[in-house]
Amino acid sequence: MHLILDVLQQCWNILLESSIFILLGLIVSGLLRVFLNPGAVATHLGTGRFTSVFKASLLGIPIPLCSCGVLPAAASLKKQGANNGAVTAFLVSTPESGVDSIAITYALMDPIMTIMRPLAAFFTAAVAGIAENLLGRPDKTNVVAADLSCPVDGCCDGRDCAPEKHRHHHSFTEKVSAGLRFAFTDVWADLAVWFLFGVLLSGIITALIPASIFSRYLGGGFGAMLIMLAVGIPIYICATASTPIAAALILQGVSPGAALVFLMTGPATNITSLTVLTRVLGRRATAIYLAAIAVCAVGFGLLVDRVYLVLGISAQAVVGQAGETIPHGLEVAGTMIILAFSVMPVWRSIRNRFFPSAPEKTVPAPSSKKIQPAKPHVGGT
Repeated sequence: MHLILDVLQQCWNILLESSIFILLGLIVSGLLRVFLNPGAVATHLGTGRFTSVFKASLLGIPIPLCSCGVLPAAASLKKQGANNGAVTAFLVSTPESGVDSIAITYALMDPIMTIMRPLAAFFTAAVAGIAENLLGRPDKTNVVAADLSCPVDGCCDGRDCAPEKHRHHHSFTEKVSAGLRFAFTDVWADLAVWFLFGVLLSGIITALIPASIFSRYLGGGFGAMLIMLAVGIPIYICATASTPIAAALILQGVSPGAALVFLMTGPATNITSLTVLTRVLGRRATAIYLAAIAVCAVGFGLLVDRVYLVLGISAQAVVGQAGETIPHGLEVAGTMIILAFSVMPVWRSIRNRFFPSAPEKTVPAPSSKKIQPAKPHVGGT
């Protein structure tokens, strides 16, 4: 019983430290959705072996999508005319980073990791994309057809009306409101279950596993990077959920470089996404994608350990210091908001897993007409 309470206490502490930063990241992600439509940027990703890759790498940094969630977006970019290198770069940088994961990295870790994480994502994406474009044959037949539809409510496709008119379809308040709805429904619905799972796992690691085990085998060096590489590549975990786990590992003695390897590989790769990538881009492009992530992850892991060593900073000593600047009452309020918005996503996940065919109860509206039999509900959320 004492161990269970200790695990729950560790989980609660992590939620307190990260809640405000998660809310900040969600708000920014929602605003990006309505003020920067990723589909409209696809027109820049079709030509150029280098410029298209750099643009795609930058485009993916702030977007909060996991390794599976990014696949439909990447497939859409491919259909809209983006070359394979740009698509590969987008597939790397997007799941490895995001405004939400950057915010929580600052909350649970430290400024160095907060800077190195998106920097490593951009560099890795650029290497993978350029390698794909240089080793592959350029496709000059692609015709870009960017998605210019209204991101607020799809009121128009952005083509049949003048751009000036399209920009004024909705007020600033309407756009912000739509962005917040998107952030706290769509975005958080995709992240909530995995984030809470990551918090629980980090609590278990901190409370139950002796620090000597991690410090002995994962305290730094090339061997530690390879171990984290083997752990991170096959598993499925989003960038936000991987952060509390990495923070817990650092507290238990894992080197920050080894933790960065996990942060780069865990969100960007898993067995399912690699299978889909093979069908979308082909085996050669998938091999380049995986090799670039593995090599760059280990390289940046060794570099990060060197940075901490040269600066004389102990990663264990500075982990989570950013959260100490937030008033306790505000942390509690943020945690309550996060948990409240997590109820429905968690319930849907439980329902879809254990009761996949359970019909939803509906109350028919009163009508004088004959009520037709309702069609059966198919699928989940």
